[in-house]
Amino acid sequence: MLEPIQYALGGGSGALVGFVLGLVGGGGSILAVPLLLYIVGVRDPHVAIGTSALAVAANAAMGLANHARHGKVKWRCALIFATAGIAGAFAGSSAGKAFDGHWLLFLFALVMILVGILMLRRRGTAGDPDVRLGRENAPKLLGYGLGAGAFSGFFGIGGGFLIVPGLVAATGMPMINAIGSSLVGVTAFGLTTSFNYALSGLVDWLLAGAFIAGGLLGSIAGAKLARHLADKRGALTNLFAIGLFAVAGYMIWKTAAAL
Repeated sequence: MLEPIQYALGGGSGALVGFVLGLVGGGGSILAVPLLLYIVGVRDPHVAIGTSALAVAANAAMGLANHARHGKVKWRCALIFATAGIAGAFAGSSAGKAFDGHWLLFLFALVMILVGILMLRRRGTAGDPDVRLGRENAPKLLGYGLGAGAFSGFFGIGGGFLIVPGLVAATGMPMINAIGSSLVGVTAFGLTTSFNYALSGLVDWLLAGAFIAGGLLGSIAGAKLARHLADKRGALTNLFAIGLFAVAGYMIWKTAAAL
């Protein structure tokens, strides 16, 4: 059982993640695990991953509602992708639970570096806004979905940085549609992962609630600021990516001694 101050720190950490997500978009959720470990003080890496997976799913669901209102979700393609990914997420999270916690954090830090690199290399694409689910893209959606779900489940992250390019590669949809549609997968994978971890008692429900509540408030503030800094969001994304490298370096330093 955590101390009350730790739940307060959990809410603050959720607000920070929500703020970053609202300000620069995808990638911010990957901060959830290091924040729970090094700021909140969660001792078990598996509890941090299981709890963050639930928080990531909640954040994604809120973002999905916003994109759906603006008609940016290709539902049939997204649901096929997510359905395959749920199986992958369950298998990946089962493997993650059985993996040594220190090695899992070490590999997680490497994933953070990968996310930072992909954020620095982010590029837009025109794409086909009229794309539909069909025989030619369904197998690709199933394959990419299974792989992205397994990766997401293993590390307990949203996996949007894999889902977005997977949707684009499978269907050729525009980036804005891929971002909106990816949140179906992020929500489904996060719920699957957190459910699997919860079966083993590896989710702190009160902490997850505090994190989610903070994330909601932070995302509102981040989105408002983003509208005022629209012309600087590229620079902010680059700055955030550099921050990921710093956090990843710290995690590697902390975990290397325990390996």
